[in-house]
Amino acid sequence: MKRVLYYEVLRFQSDNLDLLHRYFDVRVLASPDDDSPAELGDIDVVFAPLGYYWGREKIDSAPRLKVIASNTTGVPHIDVAYARKKGVNVISLMGQTRFLKSITPTAELTWALILGLTRKIPWAYKAVCGGRWNRRSFGGKSMLSSMKLGIIGLGRLGKMVAQQALAFRMRVAYYDPSVKRAPRGVKRSRTLVDLVSQSDIVTVHVPLEKASQGLIDEEILSHFKDEAYLINTSRGEIVESHALLACLESGKVAGAALDVLDGEFDRGFQDRVSDHPLVKYARAHDNLLITPHIGGSTVDAWKKTEEHTIRLVLEVLRKG
Repeated sequence: MKRVLYYEVLRFQSDNLDLLHRYFDVRVLASPDDDSPAELGDIDVVFAPLGYYWGREKIDSAPRLKVIASNTTGVPHIDVAYARKKGVNVISLMGQTRFLKSITPTAELTWALILGLTRKIPWAYKAVCGGRWNRRSFGGKSMLSSMKLGIIGLGRLGKMVAQQALAFRMRVAYYDPSVKRAPRGVKRSRTLVDLVSQSDIVTVHVPLEKASQGLIDEEILSHFKDEAYLINTSRGEIVESHALLACLESGKVAGAALDVLDGEFDRGFQDRVSDHPLVKYARAHDNLLITPHIGGSTVDAWKKTEEHTIRLVLEVLRKG
């Protein structure tokens, strides 16, 4: 049996842990902080958790390593180029189009954030818990059916969000240079500036790459329609935090809802999150809603993505 290294911080569902033990000789550590050359020296497969970097040092310490696996669509925590150079397969959910059509929670959370922000739901709840019952304090700016949604990135999630927006009877447009044909009822914007200048709500659904880092910067935000909303469930580094903060403070952007923050995958982020400028702002204002990257966080989605990743590993090993 191939030896697999599993970290407890991954918190796989019990059925998937059973699956691992059925097909592998499983070595368990609390987290990659507990790695050592002795622990890595005889493993064939590792499941790499977000928040810990699997780079040159770890790869070089694992001479038998054949596969690095992650049940995520992005792999910012893995040195993919170096792994491939060393003949190590990197397995993730990126490109698993058919399977991912059944994984919907991030698109669903996008709508939770849109509704929570535009209808001021968290703050209305807080008011009631504080003994206040006054609906006039929490009137939304507009019905969704009167608003235009602009989608940046019309991949799997962007298309899901577009279809759901049409069910809300919204006008929908997108910007994505790689997509020339959109679903019926969804209009294509020629440039990103065209999209944001005409949208009441802008939602981000692009992967973090060199070209998309800082995509929503001070210049793009300056072209936002006055008092529009920004939603980001993609990656924090796609939006320049300081530029967004300035627009929230000035009222240029009416509000933002973020499931991601820049730097969240850096070591020690948990200990510093309270000091993040956007978190500080959110504590004192009612136009910024932040959740801790819970987009894919439903038990059934966890179970399906973990199992699918394990079976991808098995398939790669069978093929040699």
